Amino acid sequence: MTTVSRTFTVTPSPAVVIDYLKDFTNAEEWDPGTEKCSRNDSGPVVVGSSFHNVSKIAGVSTELTYTLEKLTHDTIVLVGKNETATSTDTMTVVPDPDNASGSQVTYEAVIEMSGAAKLAAPLVKLVFEKIGSDTEDEMTQALNRLHG
Repeated sequence: MTTVSRTFTVTPSPAVVIDYLKDFTNAEEWDPGTEKCSRNDSGPVVVGSSFHNVSKIAGVSTELTYTLEKLTHDTIVLVGKNETATSTDTMTVVPDPDNASGSQVTYEAVIEMSGAAKLAAPLVKLVFEKIGSDTEDEMTQALNRLHG
């Protein structure tokens, strides 16, 4: 199992950040690996909403079906699955302690490989540490654009 976590601050309020991040189709704007992300269902984004995500990581394309497992005023949990991996992405958004109108975001991805893919776990950790830093940068930029 590989865990990557980043905490950073952005200018929009927690409510704006949660509203944006709960719609996983927006991952196209902030996730450097996501090439395409589409909604599998329709209507408001609620617990149970499902997304089809196509990513390319370290030159390898993969598709996962993500389901919104938890949605509260400060936490989003999305779980993506395919035959070789399960990715649990938890985003926690609280008021920025240094800027009452901004937010502090903690993004944690837990990737669990299955079957023969488990053999690649050490490499996966290295790749996802780099992706974690890129995701922090791109998510910060995308969220700050919401404020301006």
